[in-house]
Order: sequence, then structure tokens, then C-alpha cells
Amino acid sequence: MKKKNIMVHLVMVFVLAAALMACASTRTHESTGEYVDDSVITTKVKSQLAGDDFFKSFQISVETYKGTVQLSGFVNSQEAVNKAGEITLSVKGVRSVKNNLIVK
Repeated sequence: MKKKNIMVHLVMVFVLAAALMACASTRTHESTGEYVDDSVITTKVKSQLAGDDFFKSFQISVETYKGTVQLSGFVNSQEAVNKAGEITLSVKGVRSVKNNLIVK
């Protein structure tokens, strides 16, 4: 009976350890919490850009990975590129910005 209880406990510990390891982040994979944080950052940046009348006519793509936000799309001036970068940096949680906006 004791051996059975020990085996059950070992299996439970193994399952718990495996579940915790699955949620951890690696160099190339985000943890669940980081993914949720990045989704919130992306939403906030998109909201800030959409709320600014200057950017209403532009279609700017926003992607976030581990706090680094990448902006891509086309705008009509270097001023728009700079302003989009400034707006993005003002959002809480943004660590850096890869501003790949192209002036057409």
C-alpha cells in the first residue's frame, strides 16, 4: 500500500513539474504571461494610433514580442514615422520599438 501511495505521489509531482515547465519562457518562446502582456501592449498601441487623427488614414500593423513593438506599414511623411514611434514608446510596458514604417 505504501509503494502505491509513493508511486501516485511521484506521478503527481512529475505531472506538476511538466505543467510548470510548459508555461516557462525560453529564448524563442514566450510564456503564457508574456503572451498576454504583449497582447495588451499591442491593443494599447493600436488604440493610441487609431485615436490620433493624424493616423486615421494610414494602415499601420503592430506586433509585440517580449515588450518589443514592431510597427510596419506605409505613411506619407517622416514626421508620421517619428510620431508613431513616440506614441508607441509612451505606452506602458513597451521596452523598445522597431519602427519599420515606410514613407511612400
